Amino acid sequence: MHLASTFARAGMNLSAVREISATINATHLFVYFIPEAPEEAAKLGATEYAPAYFAFRSAPMGAVPWQVTLAAFYNFSPRSVQAMAGVWDTATPEEWQNARFAAVTRALQRVDVNLTADQIAEARSLIDPVVASADYAGKTMAAANASVPLPAEPLVALWQQITVLREWRGDAHFTVLAANGLGPCDCNVLQTATGHFPEAIARATRLWDDEEVAAATTRLVARGWLNTDGTATQAGIAAREQIEVETDEHCAALWTPIGDAKVRRLTSLILPIHDAFTAVRTYPFRVETGAPQTAAPEAAR
Repeated sequence: MHLASTFARAGMNLSAVREISATINATHLFVYFIPEAPEEAAKLGATEYAPAYFAFRSAPMGAVPWQVTLAAFYNFSPRSVQAMAGVWDTATPEEWQNARFAAVTRALQRVDVNLTADQIAEARSLIDPVVASADYAGKTMAAANASVPLPAEPLVALWQQITVLREWRGDAHFTVLAANGLGPCDCNVLQTATGHFPEAIARATRLWDDEEVAAATTRLVARGWLNTDGTATQAGIAAREQIEVETDEHCAALWTPIGDAKVRRLTSLILPIHDAFTAVRTYPFRVETGAPQTAAPEAAR
């Protein structure tokens, strides 16, 4: 552990880093749950969730084979990502990216996000220097999204900048997971056991089978992170939190161009996007923003 300690030299308050990271994720997240996304995907010939999800999210990388998407996404099983095979035959990555922007535009209009033009411009003045100065070495998904031309609609352009930074933290998180010997299935099992992601959604979307989950559980039991019944031990809860701390440390340098006060200002500026989608019951589980909260698996079921 403690891989990320080498990155913790930026002088950033890690609580501010955690808050903006959670809010960035929450503000990006609606794209996976809105009805407009499958509607736009259907126009490109994809009528099932999995091919559309992988095409939308990996489109910034270009027409890569599914194996590259699997590597970039880290925590999905090969059988889940194979569902995207052939998506580039019916539509180009550029068409998928445009369809994603169309879905986001329609959804933002539908929920009527409470952000003025001045607030959007202020948020862009804070987030743009972060995107521009970020180190993209080893950050595959973030670099791909940073290369996407921003759309003309100001709020959608802001959302795309948010997406860049959401994927940047995800890329950093995968580095920390791998350094801690926590493989793709194992990290899913630990995440659900500690209550941070509904198991029903994890199993339905990541498609790890019972045998693979059992093997991951056995490995985590051997580490003292799970009990034999699959519930998290105190050591497991602490280990997961330490991984989050290491990810925060890795991300601290990302936010130094604007500093703590402006990071917190950006957090407050973009949060209404998440609030608007929460108000119309977009999510089947509680989304963490700012201070960590426990997801509600019963809602997902």
